[in-house]
Amino acid sequence: MKVIFIKDVKGKGKKGEVKNVSEGYARNYLLKNNLAVEATKGNLKQLEGQKQKEKEKEQEILHEAKKLKDQLEDMTVELTAKSGDGGRLFGSVTSKHIADELKKKHDIKIDKRKIELDEPIRNLGFTNVPVKLHPDVTATLRVHVKEA
Repeated sequence: MKVIFIKDVKGKGKKGEVKNVSEGYARNYLLKNNLAVEATKGNLKQLEGQKQKEKEKEQEILHEAKKLKDQLEDMTVELTAKSGDGGRLFGSVTSKHIADELKKKHDIKIDKRKIELDEPIRNLGFTNVPVKLHPDVTATLRVHVKEA
């Protein structure tokens, strides 16, 4: 019997997959527990529609990420910190500080985990910081740390 999986079933199939399983397994377990539906013409057409809708949504998310990338690359985030001799900071500037400053000054909300700072900024001056907005889109943000 052909079924369309509604949820992931370990060892049998993933959500959205169409597979052939034994009739008893389908009727007594998969259909009963709402893990799958029978693969009729109507259900297959509905699955196609859902896949198309997900594809369009993914394209929209990618478009938004590219738009945000252009916006981020045109701006400079300015932070102030206390420093000692030679421009060395007392403490450091972390990705959380950068995310907070973006939210406060530019009203752009970016998760601090998306700001890929290998190690905290410990010197005054300009630093280019990569920001991963989407698996395919990475922006470069300029961060300027100046004396407080």
